Amino acid sequence: MAKVKELCEEKISPIIEALGYEVVEVEYSKKSDGMNLIFYIDSADGVNIDDCEKVSKAIDEPLEQLNPTEDKPYILSVSSPGIDRPIKTDRDFARNIGKDVCVTLFAKIDGNKKFEGKLEKYDEKTFTILGGDEEKTFEREKVAHIMPIIKF
Repeated sequence: MAKVKELCEEKISPIIEALGYEVVEVEYSKKSDGMNLIFYIDSADGVNIDDCEKVSKAIDEPLEQLNPTEDKPYILSVSSPGIDRPIKTDRDFARNIGKDVCVTLFAKIDGNKKFEGKLEKYDEKTFTILGGDEEKTFEREKVAHIMPIIKF
């Protein structure tokens, strides 16, 4: 399954990026309706259904020619990552600098597994949040997930 994802990231993502969208993630996984190949896209202006349709049409033929699943059936989807998507990549971290986040750890630190604060900085191994007047730095590998806090 990783081969399909990597092949699509390498060969199909540039087509999507040429249309002005960022490929946030490519997912190839089994769902209740069978195998799904999902391209999560974003742009500075956000993503709507028309954007997803435009990208889907643009990549349909190149995917057919690429044949990443070696003739195994799959369902193609193009989707927005959503505003509450977990922060995973460096691009996600960069996009969320200065924003409120919720950090959930695999194991407790100081008796807690959850922390909230403003995302201050990050590097390839760690990130720092500011909660109140206390800075807390976390190792990325010890974090179960980090999510943006959405306020309406």
